[in-house]
Amino acid sequence: MKSNNILYIAIALALFNSGCKKALDLKQQGVYTSDNYFRNETDAINAVSGIYSLLEEEDYIGHAESTFDTPSDDYWRSGDHGEDEAIENLTYDASNPAIRYPYKWRYEEINRSTNCIINIPKITAISADIKNRSLGEAYFLRAFGYWRSMLIHGDVPIITDEDYAKQLFNVPKSPIEEVRKQIESDLLKAVDLLPESYGPSDRGRVSKGTALGLLTKLYMYWEKLPEAIATGQKVISNPHYALATNYADNFTRANENSTELLFSIQALQNVVQNDFTVYYIPRPWGGYGFSQPLQGLANEFEAGDPRKQATLLAVGDIIDIGLVSTRQTVFTADLSATGFAFRKYAVFNPPSGTNDGGVDHTFAVPLLRSADIYLLVAEALIRTQGAGAGDALINQIRHRASASLKPVSGAGMKELIHERRVELAGEGERHQDLMRWDKKNIVDIAAIYNLPVSKAPVDQSKTITFVRPKNYYFPLPQQEIDKSKGVLVQNPNFK
Repeated sequence: MKSNNILYIAIALALFNSGCKKALDLKQQGVYTSDNYFRNETDAINAVSGIYSLLEEEDYIGHAESTFDTPSDDYWRSGDHGEDEAIENLTYDASNPAIRYPYKWRYEEINRSTNCIINIPKITAISADIKNRSLGEAYFLRAFGYWRSMLIHGDVPIITDEDYAKQLFNVPKSPIEEVRKQIESDLLKAVDLLPESYGPSDRGRVSKGTALGLLTKLYMYWEKLPEAIATGQKVISNPHYALATNYADNFTRANENSTELLFSIQALQNVVQNDFTVYYIPRPWGGYGFSQPLQGLANEFEAGDPRKQATLLAVGDIIDIGLVSTRQTVFTADLSATGFAFRKYAVFNPPSGTNDGGVDHTFAVPLLRSADIYLLVAEALIRTQGAGAGDALINQIRHRASASLKPVSGAGMKELIHERRVELAGEGERHQDLMRWDKKNIVDIAAIYNLPVSKAPVDQSKTITFVRPKNYYFPLPQQEIDKSKGVLVQNPNFK
């Protein structure tokens, strides 16, 4: 998608060749609406590129969505966004800006996707392959918008194609069961329409494996474990979605071509800034210094697990941040209040001549990896067939990390939970994982969130009070409730 720099915008071209004419004499040119924009293959491709462009939004996937993982026991929110403190401590209310920011962008993604779903089929000057691919992308991206809305809020509005055609956007919430069915329907259509893989010119586009991967996650959250196993196996068995040779390869510039990245945020140096990585990088290195890992996460890694070094920067570690003056920079205590930062997002360009390199904005940030699907299927096998049923998949993940890691045998949920924590650290899964496990009495999230950890170099004990069922979902933004004039009803635990 990086090859398409024309994103979803209304293009207004003003011709001023006859500058002496009065304004009223000028004929308006290049005004596009949904009715006249979708004319040919290029228009379809550009419209879909405009959906992808939303992933770069700082108040959406670029940063705001990651805020919802800050209550977890993996890291401290850090940063200078005061509203994030209430999210981390679960003391928020419906007026919290962090809840409001991404809500509109999710529905912008849903609306742009629906616009493509309605109008691309009407195009005649388009190849069948591009038409199918474009529709598949739109169905997936719409599903992803609903997926994020459902995870965060539970019951949310569904804007149907008929609603969109009537420009009817002020609709009541649908029960979470209906939202899940909507996501499932869109993902199944995406699976049918999307190609298995792409060539270099189209890297970053979602594939059949992307849709199957998200569908697997949906079934896990839906507690449809047999369906999750069957769907996830289609990802695991397909070489197009094979694990990267080395764990750390997922967090380098080279990962743009990785088969493991089912879905990622794409950016382009000096064209589109990738805010996601910037938020994780220490301020003196050109970042914002948010989401600093806690000692408890560092303690979770086994001795000899190279994923620890690939994931975390600790005091005394050396990293190349692309400085002309010194190619090897030491991570010092003043760079983090917890003593750690996420190395997996600290990707830098090498210097060019006498110029420093700086933050790498072409690094593809993973949003969904095949490793996640391996572990979800392993979990579903354990929960349906008993301890040991997921050993083979867990051991594939462990062996990829290091051949010296002891294989699991007879692994149950304890081992599975450990593996997900260290494999996916900092990738936005921990808080949601703990909540879904808590709902099934597999873990006690309230106890976990009050578990003391090492106080060095600062007090890293979280004293968060998790209230069931209130904190399983966040409230709808109060601003949206007010704008709806009674159509939207707040989640019952926040009235």
